[in-house]
Amino acid sequence: MKVVVTGGLGFIGSHTVVELQNEGFEVIAIDNLSNSSEDVLDGIYNITGKKPLFEKMDLRDKSSVQNFFKKYNDVVGVIHFAASKAVGESVENPLLYYENNINALVYVLQELKELPIANFIFSSSCTVYGQAEEIPIPEDASIQIAMSPYGNTKQIGEEIINDVAKVTNINSILLRYFNPIGSHPSAEIGELPLGVPQNLVPFITQTAIGLREKLAVYGNDYPTPDGTAIRDYIHVVDLAKAHVLALQRLLHKKNQEKVEVFNLGTGTGSSVLDVITAFEKISGQKLNYQIVGRRKGDIASAYANTNKANKVLGWKAQSNLEDSLASAWKWEKKIRNK
Repeated sequence: MKVVVTGGLGFIGSHTVVELQNEGFEVIAIDNLSNSSEDVLDGIYNITGKKPLFEKMDLRDKSSVQNFFKKYNDVVGVIHFAASKAVGESVENPLLYYENNINALVYVLQELKELPIANFIFSSSCTVYGQAEEIPIPEDASIQIAMSPYGNTKQIGEEIINDVAKVTNINSILLRYFNPIGSHPSAEIGELPLGVPQNLVPFITQTAIGLREKLAVYGNDYPTPDGTAIRDYIHVVDLAKAHVLALQRLLHKKNQEKVEVFNLGTGTGSSVLDVITAFEKISGQKLNYQIVGRRKGDIASAYANTNKANKVLGWKAQSNLEDSLASAWKWEKKIRNK
C-alpha cells in the first residue's frame, strides 16, 4: 500500500518513513529540502534496507501538487508534516507561515478528495491549546487564542480539515504533538536544523559539542517551580509509531468520527532547567547557559493528558527524558564526527 509523507525528509517525517517501511508500506516522500537534506534518504536506507520514492517539490506550487496526485492516484493515505514550525520565527515572519502552512494544506486536500481512498493524518501541535486552563491538557480542552502565527496556522489547519470532512470522503486524524526530541537509536537519522536551532534540544547538543558558545534560556520568571517554561518532551520514534497506528486505524475503518483528535506526549512536564540537568547527567558535560528575557509567543506550561491515545489508539510513549536526550547526544556526536 502506497502512503504519501509530505515533509518526509524532515525530523519527524523521516522517522515516520522508517516506521512505515518497517510495517511494509511503500512510501512516497515529498520534501522541498528547505529544512532538510537529500542525504536523509541514505540514513533511511541504512536502517530499513529500502529507500522511499522521493519527489522534490514545493507544495505551495499548486500545479506540482496536481501533477503529483495524477501520477500517484493509487495512494491509500497522506501523512502531512510539510510546514514551517518555529514559534519565534513565525512571530517575525507571519506571512511565510500562513503561505507555507495553509496553502500547502489546501492544495493537498483539494487533490486528496478526488481519490477513491482518502485518509489524512495531520501533524498538529499542542500550540493549538494556547495557555491551557487545564494541565495536563486533554483533547477536549478549549482552544485558546493562539500565542503565535505558527500556533494559529495549526488551529486554522484543523478548522479546514473539519470543514472539508463534512462534505468529502476524507477521513482524518489530527495528532497534536507536544515537544518531539531525540533521534533514531541507530543515529542514522535525527534532528538537523539548518542555521541556528529554534528548538531547545538541538541548541543544547550544539552547545555541548562546541558549535554554539552559549545556550539561551528564555525567561526564568514563569509561574513554574523553577521559573522556566515547562514542556512535554517526547521521543521522536515514539511519535513516529503513533502515525503508523493512526493510519492503520483509518485503513481498518476503526475511526468513530470523520475527524479524530489525539494528544501525543509523555504526560510528564519538564522545565528547561530540568532538561539541562538531565542532559548534563547523561553526557557528563556542564552546559554553558544564560538566562535571557522571555521569547514572544511562548507560554508558561504545557504537557499532555494522554489517556485517549493510550486507550483508543493503543499507543503509549516508551522512552523517558534521559533516553531521548541520550539519543539526541549520540546523533550530535555522530554528525560532528566526535
